[in-house]
Amino acid sequence: MKRTALVVGASGIGGNYTARALLAQGWTVHGLARRPDTRIPGLQPVAADLLDPASLASALADVAPTHVFITTWMRQDTEAENIRVNAAMVRNLLDALSGKGTVRHVALVTGLKHYLGPFEAYAASGTLPDTPLRESQPRLPVENFYYAQEDEVYAAAARDRFSWTVHRPHTVIGMAVGNAMNLGTTLAVYATICKETGRPFQFPGSAAQWNGLSDVTDARMLARQLVWAADTDAARNEAFNIVNGDLFRWSWLWGRIAEFFGVQAAGFNGTVQPLEAAMANDAGVWSDIAARHGLAESDLGRLASPWHTDLDLGRPIEVMTDMANSRRLGFSAYQATDDSFFDLFGQLRAARLIP
Repeated sequence: MKRTALVVGASGIGGNYTARALLAQGWTVHGLARRPDTRIPGLQPVAADLLDPASLASALADVAPTHVFITTWMRQDTEAENIRVNAAMVRNLLDALSGKGTVRHVALVTGLKHYLGPFEAYAASGTLPDTPLRESQPRLPVENFYYAQEDEVYAAAARDRFSWTVHRPHTVIGMAVGNAMNLGTTLAVYATICKETGRPFQFPGSAAQWNGLSDVTDARMLARQLVWAADTDAARNEAFNIVNGDLFRWSWLWGRIAEFFGVQAAGFNGTVQPLEAAMANDAGVWSDIAARHGLAESDLGRLASPWHTDLDLGRPIEVMTDMANSRRLGFSAYQATDDSFFDLFGQLRAARLIP
């Protein structure tokens, strides 16, 4: 049967790579965003605001997807607002598609905050989960906008009789501009600033993250799992963790990143040193760097998200993610994490986003 995808958040890291992966396999792909990315060959852009049901219905009037991939969210000041806004986005989207009767499958991308807790209670005392993180672990006894998004998908699936999957990546490594959670690009920008100013490339996080085991999710891995689940009957109505499949320690990777950029690596020195504070006055520095090197983006805020990098690297526990659920069903993709970072850095240079 003909497969038509609606990728929601196609301008972000996960959505961009997912749209490209679907197009490569011959799908018809619509990419929905407030400002759709028109640079992806073959992608049919849909400009829509998920918080405006009337304009959303109008934008989707001629779109009849068989599969929907929800890869976007909007950060708010409180978790209560995160829940209200992000649940409404999912609900409005699925309501707008409900009457078409074409949707067969919906995939929702969330993340490890499902296990670690929301921003306001992130890895808080008393809520630390056992690791490796497994999909069978129960929800935490705290409000969480990921849970609200899931519940909207479950309710619409029961109403409209489509299947669903939930995908929970760790930190996603890939190229996008204007993304709210972008550790890979943040570290590239930070290393560039360190090189240009002579500052040491200081690890900003905790002893647990410096010394412990960790993993990340290459955006290409996330896209592969989303496409795999859409084509795999046994994957229906399941939640899946998705990471690269290897493990690393930041004490090993930090020096390799520093070497790539030609900067002095400074490891954990006994205290957490937040990157958000270290980069607080760097907007002008980056603007000057962009002007001198002829870079494509001079706005530091559209490239770096130090607040999110601090959350990742400041955790009081090591975080490892179990992949057995999808492995049992045949998902066997693997990605070396150091290559994830170095591939990204190469892409950023090719796009003139870093010198």
